[in-house]
Amino acid sequence: MTTWLNMSLQDGASPIMEQMIFFHDHTLMIMLMIITTVMYMMTTLLWNKHTSRFMLEGQLIETTWTIAPAIILVFIAMPSLRLLYLMDEIHNPAMTLKAVGHQWYWSYEYSDFTKLEFDSYMIPQEENQMSTFRLLDTDNRIVLPMNSPIRMVVTAADVLHSWTIPSLGVKTDATPGRLNQTSFSINHPGVLYGQCSEICGANHSFMPITIESVSANHFINWVSSLSE
Repeated sequence: MTTWLNMSLQDGASPIMEQMIFFHDHTLMIMLMIITTVMYMMTTLLWNKHTSRFMLEGQLIETTWTIAPAIILVFIAMPSLRLLYLMDEIHNPAMTLKAVGHQWYWSYEYSDFTKLEFDSYMIPQEENQMSTFRLLDTDNRIVLPMNSPIRMVVTAADVLHSWTIPSLGVKTDATPGRLNQTSFSINHPGVLYGQCSEICGANHSFMPITIESVSANHFINWVSSLSE
């Protein structure tokens, strides 16, 4: 999760988020090179004379400043298109999780198991303990196995919501009457936090999302304990 005075992105908890962070740094480096070049040229113009007998025409410089931006855009577009394809592709999911947004809580259903569903409410501030995070922890956490492809199906029961986990690079709109899907894979154990990122009403900021990533054996034991 993000921390105080954190100026960078959250650490990636999925391969897709790690690729998104790499693409962010890649694009930022290109922007830095462009800004440095433009600032150098502007400073040069300020400190040099503004007359030149070569300013009337210059086919070479015009060709250069036409081709160079096109090449730069190719270096940005190729990894971007690759990343967009990876984000939308769903390869043989190991399990499916359905999330339904309500005002103002989430309902979850493990579609591959019988009668495994629950509601997830934010823990009230007066019930917070030293081990919980204010406005981020829930009474029922989503438990998911790590290193397993998860298909996420998202919808809403009343108004627009958005199921968002920044460290997974997942943000899917929850629309009434429509099923949206996405996929992700968590690559390490731990607790991941998110919130509804759609303005859905007065308590919009009080419907958090908490995912607990565990090993496959721990997940099977968790499912077995709920089925008893």
